[in-house]
Amino acid sequence: MRIRSSPTINEVNVLFLALGLVLLLFGSMVQQRDLYTGVLITEYIFILIPNIIYLKLRGFSLREVLGLRPISIRQSIQIIFIMIFAYPMAVFLNYIVLVMVNSMSQAMPIGVPVPTNLMEYIIGLLVIAITPGICEEVMFRGTMQSAYNRIGDTKAILATALLFGMFHFNLLNLLGPFFLGIILGIIRSKTGSLYGSILGHTVNNGIAITIGFVLTGLNENLQDITEQAPALPEGMQMIVTLVVLGGWALFSFVVLYLLLKNLPQSNAQIEAEDEHYYESGEEDIIKVPEESETNSDKFLWAPIIIIVGLFVFLNYRYFFLI
Repeated sequence: MRIRSSPTINEVNVLFLALGLVLLLFGSMVQQRDLYTGVLITEYIFILIPNIIYLKLRGFSLREVLGLRPISIRQSIQIIFIMIFAYPMAVFLNYIVLVMVNSMSQAMPIGVPVPTNLMEYIIGLLVIAITPGICEEVMFRGTMQSAYNRIGDTKAILATALLFGMFHFNLLNLLGPFFLGIILGIIRSKTGSLYGSILGHTVNNGIAITIGFVLTGLNENLQDITEQAPALPEGMQMIVTLVVLGGWALFSFVVLYLLLKNLPQSNAQIEAEDEHYYESGEEDIIKVPEESETNSDKFLWAPIIIIVGLFVFLNYRYFFLI
């Protein structure tokens, strides 16, 4: 039987809209009752399982669509360092948005839960780091990036990164995830494996949790230093923070660029990018170039327009109408 090797852009756009609406309607509801349980429900039931069911019902190969191929030890180590140096840039970008929003409205960023003891730290790694690393990567760098590859690798990475950022439905957490989505998309593209982006996503979230855990342990010393330090006007504090974060981000970005440039490419990437069909069964595998979808009239952009509209409406209402 002849089947497509990956979904179309139209199909994943509809899937993106459906899961986005489910997340908006029920995500905050389940997370308000219990954050960790709510995150597990949101990630596995609202994101991962629907993606897997959709791919299986449509007869797609999970290995081909998601890129379930092993990565080397060298690639794994390099990905860890890539995410370490990508993190400061993401923090800086989110801080820029915070400063801009605060100039028009009072806003506070919503961060990851801060562990206060070792057990909470371990649970945080499992729930906040590993779980989204698996579930969100299956959706964005797996299902969606595979479909968007029809318009070219670079465009696919940028498009899925932007959708990944909007999927958080929080203006203060848009540019950071968008940037990280680009990095994860590059990792997925160069390694040819979803495991690479899963590792990267997990490391990024783990860094945030670890920083919070370490700072909690140093809280008393930090309070003493803060109380003894001369008070700065709020505007000056913002400038100092921007300069410090900007310098840190600039240095990290240079190192990040070199690490990405030298990330070993997987042998899986030698496969022709324009081969999207294959023949399954006992007969020989036959690959046929898939029909191009570069014409805008072939895209079902309505789901994306709806999500963008909801994103703008919800953030305008939250930040500027309160």
